[in-house]
Amino acid sequence: MTRELLVAGGGIAGFAAALAARRAGWEARLFEQAPEFSEVGAGLQLGPNATRILWEWGLLEGALREQAVAPPRLRVRDGADGADLGALPLGGDFERRYGAPYLTVHRADLHSALVDGAREAGTRLHPGCRVLAAQERPEGVAVQTERTSGVEGDALAIADGVWSALRARVVADGPPRSTGHLAYRGLVRQQDLPAALRSEEVTVWLAPRMHLVTYPVRGGEWLNAVCVVQGTQPGDPRDWDHAASQAQLEAALGPVCGAVRERVASVPSWRLWVLHARPPVASAEQMAHGRLALLGDAAHPMRPYLAQGAAMAIEDARELQRVLAVADGRVLEVPTALRRYALNRWQRVAQVQERSRRNGTVFHATGALRLARNAALRTLGTRLLDQPWLYR
Repeated sequence: MTRELLVAGGGIAGFAAALAARRAGWEARLFEQAPEFSEVGAGLQLGPNATRILWEWGLLEGALREQAVAPPRLRVRDGADGADLGALPLGGDFERRYGAPYLTVHRADLHSALVDGAREAGTRLHPGCRVLAAQERPEGVAVQTERTSGVEGDALAIADGVWSALRARVVADGPPRSTGHLAYRGLVRQQDLPAALRSEEVTVWLAPRMHLVTYPVRGGEWLNAVCVVQGTQPGDPRDWDHAASQAQLEAALGPVCGAVRERVASVPSWRLWVLHARPPVASAEQMAHGRLALLGDAAHPMRPYLAQGAAMAIEDARELQRVLAVADGRVLEVPTALRRYALNRWQRVAQVQERSRRNGTVFHATGALRLARNAALRTLGTRLLDQPWLYR
């Protein structure tokens, strides 16, 4: 008998889960509160730990591969004085070492590829249909949506984001916490930039209480910029996409060099995200309960200082695929399979959450810590920037 996975949430994590279920031989039905399947935002960095899964799923053939960029290197510079601190080559040797490339993509392009993949695999899609509640039953799980009640499946993947309304069905730990950091994101056409500001690399500028990251997306035609500063924003924190003025960002930069200010000024418009996160996952029980499993930001929202938010959602889905493929109801029951999913994921994502938090402290360092960071990068740049534990 064919089993069915219900998915709450139509973002990257949700569509990855739906595609993973179909590849495991399950039916999949996905519910999304928005009337259309679309993704806002800007760029993403995808390390080999994510791109090898996308390759396995057949998503790096066609439109996504044409839109993705394989930057030749990652460069780190001091945002206060402009000095070079270190670099990590990301070209052919890097790809051969890890068996998959390091890519930069626009978030919407990755989302579109996942939507197409899930749709082509036969996922039943329900836009404009938010899941309001879920109830476990002896032989399955039933969900209530804005349009229907009593929709039943064999398991529910909860992938409704950092402000998940369903997370409490697995772990009741309240809302995510503000990090005290604001992320400004913008895009600019490379052809509109002076030659000196165009780039095919990932460049990270580290300065006191802020950092700026730039890299190419959409076949290299656009330059993505993310500037994270320390501060707060009034209003509802769940209103995650605020309009932001150039003057507002420039006033928050602090003591940075002219090169950073020039790059910030070159972006015609910015959007603002108030960053929220949670403490690292502390146990398997915080990722699955019975027939319910958390994925992506609903499970482990993290700070963006390791560029792994999307990658961890993709990894979650791949592990879910593995356990669903053997959950036949006879040898392995669905709750046991989801328990294995959680056991195999929680320590990994907790490590990434903690490294991301620590990187935020290092990136925004002042005083003696900043001097020590710069000295270490100048001496051991490539070794410090490479992450074998992560990319393998």
